Amino acid sequence: MKDNARPLILIVEDVESNYLYLNAVLTKLDAKIEWVKNGLEAVNFAKEHPETDLILMDLQMPEMNGYDASREIKKIYPEMIIIAQTAFAMSDDRSKALEAGCDDYLAKPIRSKDLLDTVNKYLNK
Repeated sequence: MKDNARPLILIVEDVESNYLYLNAVLTKLDAKIEWVKNGLEAVNFAKEHPETDLILMDLQMPEMNGYDASREIKKIYPEMIIIAQTAFAMSDDRSKALEAGCDDYLAKPIRSKDLLDTVNKYLNK
């Protein structure tokens, strides 16, 4: 994160109610929040905003899923922090997300404390 700058967090989430929840929790941080609705938009946003500090990446989305989007973003910006989030917490989701380049993983429903703890762990490095 840049010194004295508000961190830029991108929420990649196709379900508006999930976005609204994540946004409400993240308002506790002094961060700039942006929202896109699929993996393709996430890749394009990352290309246009290399200053992005952290991405909360839904894994199950239309057009391009979070696994593919994470791989594409990490090819361009290997240091960009991506935290996977999914409602479909199958036993292999975590390992698949980490293999795709995600730095961490949260299973929905995401508790606000877990979200803030995980985001802060990376923003405060």
